[in-house]
Amino acid sequence: MLSLKLPKLFNIDQVPPVFHERGIICGYRHPQSSAIACVLSLFQMTNETLNIWTHLLPSWYFMWRFMATLYMVDFWNDSYSWPLLIYLSTSFIYPFASSCAHTFSSMSKNARHICYFLDYGAVNLFSLGSAIAYSAYTFPDMLVRTTFHHYFVSLAVLNTILSIGLSCYSRFLELQKPKLCKTLRILAFAYPYAWDTVPIIYRLFLSSEESSGEAANPYHQKHTVIAILACFLYAAHLPERLAPGRFDYIGHSHQLFHVCVILATHLQMEAIFLDMTLRKEWLLATSIPPSFSQTAGAVCLCIIFSIINIIYFSISLYQTPEPESQKKET
Repeated sequence: MLSLKLPKLFNIDQVPPVFHERGIICGYRHPQSSAIACVLSLFQMTNETLNIWTHLLPSWYFMWRFMATLYMVDFWNDSYSWPLLIYLSTSFIYPFASSCAHTFSSMSKNARHICYFLDYGAVNLFSLGSAIAYSAYTFPDMLVRTTFHHYFVSLAVLNTILSIGLSCYSRFLELQKPKLCKTLRILAFAYPYAWDTVPIIYRLFLSSEESSGEAANPYHQKHTVIAILACFLYAAHLPERLAPGRFDYIGHSHQLFHVCVILATHLQMEAIFLDMTLRKEWLLATSIPPSFSQTAGAVCLCIIFSIINIIYFSISLYQTPEPESQKKET
């Protein structure tokens, strides 16, 4: 009978500091794992296993939603649906990229950084996809065709480019300045989301008018609350910070963060579908028609600058000398 030998796991004091996770003591994979060993770890309980599966499975669900919508909607001849296409495509790319990053991040120190560079690029691409969908379908009636609406996507592109640069740069500060690293990374993800959410906050709390998209408001409310909870979990490292070693495999903050992010995306998707459907007649008569430059053009520009950022920071990894403390660890 054939037997499958799973990779050996290590404690925190057996792996280099760059692999350490706050409050996580056991379940680390070999810091120089092969690609095959990384794939095998999907079927072994490590401190990354649920991080992988909580994004891998939803990525296939979101891809199914994308394919089903692609079959039902005439994207080629209906420019009104272009923003939806952009949003749905980014919605399955970011969890898939995240699951790949967590899977292969133990191949080496530099591979770990590069994996997360790509992860950050996908997350920021999703942020831009959300901004494009919000601009097309969810803007409150009072803000449609305003200067803010006109420049909303353009500034979202700028936010995305700056965010990926800041988040990638933060990885160079992990060991020497961990607090600054965490602050910069949270800021890099929080401010594009805050910008994207401005029209939603205005619509939910500052607009007193009724509109045809009011049925989507409960979904927007739930999405906003869960997204804030996800941000808190990412920043606070709870519950593992209070009981190190107790949540190494199940229940630590990054797993809970992943679950909240996926649930928030699902609620956001439902809200966008409702807004797109219920407000279509009014938006086609009143709003600015989606253009190629504000949909596919914006995404292509973001992808180009994201690739440039990732290549630049990846090359910098190999040109930056290791601190003496790291050399001793190895």
